[in-house]
Amino acid sequence: MVNCCGLVSERNQPVPLKSISVQLQVRDHVTSVSSSLQYVNEEDRPLEAVFVFPLPADAAVCHFSAKIREQEIVAELQDKHSARDQYDDALSSGQQAFLLEESDESSDVFKLSVGCLSPGQIAVITIVYVMELSIQADDALRFCLPAVLNPRYTPAASAAGVPEVSSASVIPYTLSLSVDVRSSDRISRLESSCPLDPLVFLDAQHTHATVTLSAGHRFDKDVELLLYYENTHQPTAVVEAGAAAAQTGSLMADPVLMISLYPEFPADVMSSLASQGEFVFVVDRSGSMDSRMHHGKDAQMRIDSARDTLLLLLKSLPMGCYFNIYGFGSRFESFFPQSVVYSEDTMEEALKRVKNMKADMGGTEILQPLKHIYSQPCFPDHPRQLFIFTDGEVWNTKELLDLVKSHAYSHRCFSFGIGEGASTALITGMARAGSGQAQFITGTDRMQPKVMQSLRFALQPAVDNISVDWTVPEGVTVDMLSPPISALFQGQRALIYAQLKGQSSGKTEGAVTVKYRLKDQPVTNQLQFTLKPTEDTGRTIHQLAARSVIRSLELEERAGGADAGAVRSRIVELSVQAGVSSVHTAFIAVNKDSKQTVKGPLLQRRVPVPHTFRSAKCSAKKSAPRMRMGAPAASLNMREPEPQADPLLQLVSLQKASGCWELKAALAAVFGKKEDEVTNHRPAQADGSVWATVLALIWLHTCRSGDQMEWQFVAMKAASWIRSQKPDGLTQCVCDGNVLLGGHVTQEALGI
Repeated sequence: MVNCCGLVSERNQPVPLKSISVQLQVRDHVTSVSSSLQYVNEEDRPLEAVFVFPLPADAAVCHFSAKIREQEIVAELQDKHSARDQYDDALSSGQQAFLLEESDESSDVFKLSVGCLSPGQIAVITIVYVMELSIQADDALRFCLPAVLNPRYTPAASAAGVPEVSSASVIPYTLSLSVDVRSSDRISRLESSCPLDPLVFLDAQHTHATVTLSAGHRFDKDVELLLYYENTHQPTAVVEAGAAAAQTGSLMADPVLMISLYPEFPADVMSSLASQGEFVFVVDRSGSMDSRMHHGKDAQMRIDSARDTLLLLLKSLPMGCYFNIYGFGSRFESFFPQSVVYSEDTMEEALKRVKNMKADMGGTEILQPLKHIYSQPCFPDHPRQLFIFTDGEVWNTKELLDLVKSHAYSHRCFSFGIGEGASTALITGMARAGSGQAQFITGTDRMQPKVMQSLRFALQPAVDNISVDWTVPEGVTVDMLSPPISALFQGQRALIYAQLKGQSSGKTEGAVTVKYRLKDQPVTNQLQFTLKPTEDTGRTIHQLAARSVIRSLELEERAGGADAGAVRSRIVELSVQAGVSSVHTAFIAVNKDSKQTVKGPLLQRRVPVPHTFRSAKCSAKKSAPRMRMGAPAASLNMREPEPQADPLLQLVSLQKASGCWELKAALAAVFGKKEDEVTNHRPAQADGSVWATVLALIWLHTCRSGDQMEWQFVAMKAASWIRSQKPDGLTQCVCDGNVLLGGHVTQEALGI
């Protein structure tokens, strides 16, 4: 039995999608993805199958074809209204037709309609898209093939929404995947969330390699690939030749340049962290946050992991900053009417409320809390930093991104997608619009280290005075296709697309210089590039550049204005010219040789895409927008006992806002000691709080050194507090503390 989110045929027969085959062609920081989907009509009458599926938010769909028996029909990209009319006309006349279109509400959801398959007929649909691979905190390039399309929560008052799909406990199709990697840099390794066959290197330089997904994989979870190069910070400039057959002067006819900048910032600059800011944490408390982080035995509930993360964040904030915490679902609430100064009292009040946070606020509506946050004035000299935690299931993605973008001048936005199926359009889009960073917590990932990595970005000095200067021969001009770079941060990559217009009779080289200032230090990156590539390397760079321009035009169109119609026409023109999908175009293929008489109505099928338990969100669609939606009572009774608290979190919870610890039994228990034993080892000249804080630092460095990403700010605050006390006998404290806790940590390592 399917849940409320699905549609099935009147006979409830098996769905017609049988297999998916995916080939990845990775070139440095960019990939081309070809997906082939095989359908079989197992009904005894003609069938229309509708497959709603996710694609990465930044993907540019550039090819769509259908193969019936031995005949391949390549789709044309047309205005969406015209394509839909052709599709309907073809079906009504008995012809086979195929329609691929992007969702009006979210750029990471596509709907594929496979029309009028005869009984027993097989159709193989091939979709090709190109995309930029995202950079992770550990310098990996990430590719994710989403298996999950969770039903997007739509308030009852809204008629719009992303199409929904049925849920299936057993997905009746399998996945095969192969990856081919070519790079100018040496390939270090390739990892995956799913079993892979061994990586095979095809050259002695380790710049060309292949790998395949192990046989028998059931496509029941996202397939995540992490690619590591040896010199990822090396800037690159790639020029792609224009198409000879394209219209002269058009984007597709001229050479296009892609600059990739992924700088390593000076260590001395990055070690200094800001002590000011307004930190606003926005946490999803909808029903789905009561799901587990993954399917493993010891998986935490998502809301529990969010609570632990908020504890770390609150303890890591600098004294004197401002902060607030919002919870949202069908409604929203904030801990304080407006952001408050971070102190011992406000921190403790917030921690009490964090402990009582539950996933009890119904559906997922992020728009209203964001509007409330943006309506409040910023504090002078305290840059606003927004941290948003959600499992990413909303229906009005583009409206949300427009809102974040419209306030980009006043804040930075860091977004975190929790669990399988978080919308890449939402998570990456908010971070990009807000000049922040997107993180995905999937599989057995822990939320805390990724969030603390983003906090480090938020506290690091901001880059300003960014400029891009081009040096090209006479007769050549450069037309920037990417939006201006508004920010550069440690661990983030900036991509710049540019069109090279005109001809040079002499020189064949050009250069681009990117300059900026970081904490009053000038930084310069200069790259050389060729104006005349020696070989045809395809159209990937052109298509990604066109996608960048189209996204900017779509944003301009949604902003409104008298020339909205002209902007729409420009989007359609560029989309068709470049062969890249947009919100106003669709791929249409009609098999005009397949005309037959259709007897009786076409069956319509929604092909299921797996998703985790979402009953709260499905039922929320039928309820009032602000109604509280709790988990079913049965599921509450079945929750397993809470695991023993992590000693690290216990230690962090005992720290004061100033950074120190007090000598108490609870602290001694974290060390595995009695309070008397810890007290009796205290050096005579040492203050109790200094002694306790030194011990906490030694314990962190000795017992939890592998988790330093999580406790780094807690330790920095503690070390700063100790230095401010200027205590006597500090060397003896460290020596005696090492003896008590079995450590070998030096004063220098502790930062005191």
